[in-house]
Amino acid sequence: MAVILEDNIFQDNVSGDVSGFTGGGRIFLKEVPEANRFGVAELDGDRVISIEKKPEVPKSDYAVTGLYMYDFEVFDAVRKLTPSGRGELEITDVNNYYIGEGWMMYRVLDRG
Repeated sequence: MAVILEDNIFQDNVSGDVSGFTGGGRIFLKEVPEANRFGVAELDGDRVISIEKKPEVPKSDYAVTGLYMYDFEVFDAVRKLTPSGRGELEITDVNNYYIGEGWMMYRVLDRG
């Protein structure tokens, strides 16, 4: 499953990522100045180990974009979530589920 948030425009070609997706979760990152303005991924090799929302001191310069991919486990993940204070299921919680399971990978986008 691919999820693209409505307020994003991507210039990179992600068709190879989609056609070659074999499972787990994948987020797409962009190196940015002032990363503290975004959700920021902490990385360890090819895995994501945490995502912080707008941290004062970012653990990296890699902002999380609004493009995500998930395997069939996403449906189990969603069933385990509890609604946020806004009463909604949050995509960040889905990402944290995949991170917690050690299943979250990433790709850094080159273009804007």
